[in-house]
Amino acid sequence: MKKSYKIEVDCANCAQKMEDAAKATKGVKDAVVNFMMLKMKVEFEEGSDPGEVIKDVEKNCKAVESDCKIFY
Repeated sequence: MKKSYKIEVDCANCAQKMEDAAKATKGVKDAVVNFMMLKMKVEFEEGSDPGEVIKDVEKNCKAVESDCKIFY
């Protein structure tokens, strides 16, 4: 399952950090952050709960970029 989320991030470098953190999150198959559009597309692994996984994605993103926000 793929879902798109609006994000808040300050710079392209921070967006890359968010993308890397999202990809490293358990339950995420792939993630792409578009800084210009302020969007994050996440593909979830089969059988994972997107509602729970996205909370872990945000937690991991905040660990590398504390002022980022994912709207879900």
